[in-house]
Amino acid sequence: MSQQIQELEEINVAKAKDLSIDELELLIEQKILEFFGDPDSGLELKPEFKEELERRLKTPSRRIPHEEVVKIVG
Repeated sequence: MSQQIQELEEINVAKAKDLSIDELELLIEQKILEFFGDPDSGLELKPEFKEELERRLKTPSRRIPHEEVVKIVG
């Protein structure tokens, strides 16, 4: 391995160890998208899905406590 590549790797490791979990997750996500591309690129949402999404965003959701979900679901 060349000296220059080794120095670059050491710099990247030093920077990576100083990242927060959120920053590291974002960096990983960016690198995956950079490598594979966006799998949703070029896709469009169906009109029915858009309408349902807009309806749900307008209607406030009800949060159900974990205990209540356990009672309902079992």
